[in-house]
Amino acid sequence: MTRQLHFNLFLHDTGHHEASWRLPESDPHANLSLAAHQHLARVAEDAKFDSVFLADGPALFSEPGRRPSGKLEPTVLLAALAVTTSRIGLIATASTSYNDPYNLARRFASLDHLSGGRAGWNIVTTAGEAAARNFGLQDQPLHRSRYDRADEFLEVSTKLWDSWADDAILADKESGIHADGDRIRAIGHHGVHFRVEGPLNVPRSPQAHPLLVQAGSSEDGKDFAAKWAEAVFTAQPTLAESQAFYADLKRRVVAAGRDPEQVVILPGIVPVIGDTEAEARELDAELERLISPEHALAQLATILRIDRERLRLDEPLPADLPDEDEIEGMKSRYTLIVNWGRRENLTVRQLIGKLGGGRGHRTFTGTPVQIADTIQHYFENGAADGFNIMPAVLPSGIEAFATKVVPILQERGLFRTEYTGTTLREHYGLPRPADRLELISQ
Repeated sequence: MTRQLHFNLFLHDTGHHEASWRLPESDPHANLSLAAHQHLARVAEDAKFDSVFLADGPALFSEPGRRPSGKLEPTVLLAALAVTTSRIGLIATASTSYNDPYNLARRFASLDHLSGGRAGWNIVTTAGEAAARNFGLQDQPLHRSRYDRADEFLEVSTKLWDSWADDAILADKESGIHADGDRIRAIGHHGVHFRVEGPLNVPRSPQAHPLLVQAGSSEDGKDFAAKWAEAVFTAQPTLAESQAFYADLKRRVVAAGRDPEQVVILPGIVPVIGDTEAEARELDAELERLISPEHALAQLATILRIDRERLRLDEPLPADLPDEDEIEGMKSRYTLIVNWGRRENLTVRQLIGKLGGGRGHRTFTGTPVQIADTIQHYFENGAADGFNIMPAVLPSGIEAFATKVVPILQERGLFRTEYTGTTLREHYGLPRPADRLELISQ
């Protein structure tokens, strides 16, 4: 079959542009509205998207004055969305630094059962001192140690999902035996970070494991993705950077002994769509006018680990920023922003404008045909297997993308017109993990 695009919709309250909530048509309470999320998921499902995705973190998302900052717990919200959708995948972010494997493995297995095999887990190690302090720590764990813990976390989680054989449940009313106890085994994991006996108290789910997604682009993050991830979200602002990331990660996957065709790479794209270029540019300009410089300066200073007073709106970034090796949280995002500012010699005001739209992701302002052309060019030139669609404004942005861009790509034979499977793994063309019960018990 001809290679086809994969699309994931990144659900983000009123849109990915930080000023989207200020538009007259925006609902500033959409971040807490089940109805708003249900509508977005249905629009994406009608357009035959592979999945929807919720970012998350165990701390206040941003300065409350800047944009809607409250977040519903993603697996709870996705369980509700599972009831009002039937095919689209449901991907939730969860931290390996501030969860325990047993409870999280159980939560995702439960979501997979409730959704009929549509669950996915975006694995994050969680940067930031605010999150650390919410769990009784003075400082965030070091970058390397967070990934060491994440690696063992995934080892434990996959063992737990495999602690029931596919055929363990008999439900034999005649004999009075509901499950074969010999087909359910403890995992007996005794490691550096975790001691977990098992088995899981949820039977093997429709997908066996949720789809495993990862979004870190640091060296540690890429190595982790090469070992574990089946889909990768990434922020790359240019075609050349997307191509370099794509080639590098696929090489790492091969080096890890895995099939690169079974790791789907999805750069983020922030489309601002108009029926004409002028209309699209007008919306983009309006959004940029609505950015609050004070809030944006505070956010940028936090990422750069410097005092806000050192940032001058009409001057370039300071020359003496911290070295990347000194950064312990959001390392890859720090590098992306600093390199972007330096490479294009942007003033802080210009950089804020670019980051306000996509936080380092590729932004594109244009007509539906121009956006379809850009997507096709990336897809056919070694830069992407599909895209993490991040509309600048919601719900209008995804409505425009679904009704105006998707049909163009379908006409070109680049995107499905109907779902051919029922599970998230089937949408992404990925196999169901084999029943490993006997291996675990050895």
